[in-house]
Amino acid sequence: MSDLTSMRNIGREMARKLTVVGIDSSEKLVEAGAKQAFFYLKEVYPQVCLVHLYALEGAIQNMEYNCLSEETKKDLKAFSDCLKGN
Repeated sequence: MSDLTSMRNIGREMARKLTVVGIDSSEKLVEAGAKQAFFYLKEVYPQVCLVHLYALEGAIQNMEYNCLSEETKKDLKAFSDCLKGN
């Protein structure tokens, strides 16, 4: 299993939070996908925000989160808004 911190955008704190919700490897993060991982995080850490979701997607796509396509960002924002009830 690969260490989460070897992925782009995933620092020690994000890796710690992911591990708490059962995602303890890069393989598990890829398998879960950014949206599912964010959903798990949101249940335990309600303060996580859209940037966390972007970071997760960027990690999965192996790119800096601010380089995600506008279409991807729009999709992720809609998902985040849905979780907030907007």
